[in-house]
Amino acid sequence: MKLLHKPWLWSWVAAAAAFALTVTLTGGSGASELAYAALSFGAFAAIVGLGQMLVITLGPGNVDLSIPATMTLAGTLALKTMGSDPGTAWLGLGVAILVGLGTGLANFTLIYLLRLPPIIATLAASLVYQSIAIWSNRGLRIKPPEGLADFATGRFFGIPNVALVGLALSVVIWVLLERSVWGRWLLASGQNLRAARLAGIPVEAVRAATYLAVTVFAAIAGYLLASFSGGAALNMGTEYLLMSIAVVVIGGTSIAGGSSNVPGVWGASLFMFLVVSMLNSYGAGAGVRLILTGTIIIGIVIAASTRRATR
Repeated sequence: MKLLHKPWLWSWVAAAAAFALTVTLTGGSGASELAYAALSFGAFAAIVGLGQMLVITLGPGNVDLSIPATMTLAGTLALKTMGSDPGTAWLGLGVAILVGLGTGLANFTLIYLLRLPPIIATLAASLVYQSIAIWSNRGLRIKPPEGLADFATGRFFGIPNVALVGLALSVVIWVLLERSVWGRWLLASGQNLRAARLAGIPVEAVRAATYLAVTVFAAIAGYLLASFSGGAALNMGTEYLLMSIAVVVIGGTSIAGGSSNVPGVWGASLFMFLVVSMLNSYGAGAGVRLILTGTIIIGIVIAASTRRATR
C-alpha cells in the first residue's frame, strides 16, 4: 500500500500509540483533556518545527540554533510594545514579525558574508539576541492584553486557537512547497546545490528567504507563547532548541535535504508532547526527558541512514 510508504505516517502512528498508552496509564480518564493539551502545546512545537524543516531541507549543515533566543526576544519586545493595552494585539504581532525578520537577516548575513557554518553563525547570534532580551526584560513581567490572552488560551469549536493558527501556517507552507516556484527551488537546492546553481536557480536568494522564514515562525511562536502563558520569561524558548530539530527528524523530513514533510511535523509534535506527558505521570525529571528525546532522534537518524544505504 502506498500509504505505508508515506514518511509522515509513522509519526502519527507513534502519536496515536503514545496517546493510547497515556490514557491507559491514567485509567482511561481525561482523554479529551489530554487531546486538547496535546493540540495546544504541540502547536508551538509544530510552528517552530515548520521553520526548522525549511532550513533542514536546504541540505546537510543547515540548521538554525537561534530559535529559542528569537522566541524570547520577539515575545519580550512584543509585550513591552503592547504594554497590556487593549487593541494592541496586531501591533505586537507586527513587532514580533519585525524581530523575526531582523534576526533572520542577521543570521544570513553572518552565513553569507562571513562564510560561517550555519550552526556556528546562528548559535553565536543567539547569544546576542538573548542578551538583548535580558536587557529589555529587566526582570519585569508584563501581561498580554486581555483580549489577546483570551484568544491564545481560547478555542473554536473545541479546537485550541493556537492550533488553528499553526494549521493555517502549515497550509501556507504546504502550498508554497507544493505549488510555488520558490518551493521547487528550495527542494532542488537541497537535493544538489551545485546542480541547482548551474540550472540558474538563485540559490542564495532561496537560502536567504529560508533563514528569514525560520526566524519569523520562531517569532510568531514566541508571541503566541508569551500571550498563552501570561508573560515573556527569559527561558521560554529553551526547550524548543532540541524540540524544533526533533519534530523535523521524527516527522520524516530527510536530514540529507531536498524533501520536506509538513504533516509529519504535526504528528511528531503531538508525539513528543504525549511522551513528555507520559514521563511526567511517572515523575520523570527534565534530564530523563532530554535523554529520551536525544535517544529517539539518534535512533531515527540511524534508521534513516540504514534505509538509504540498503537502497
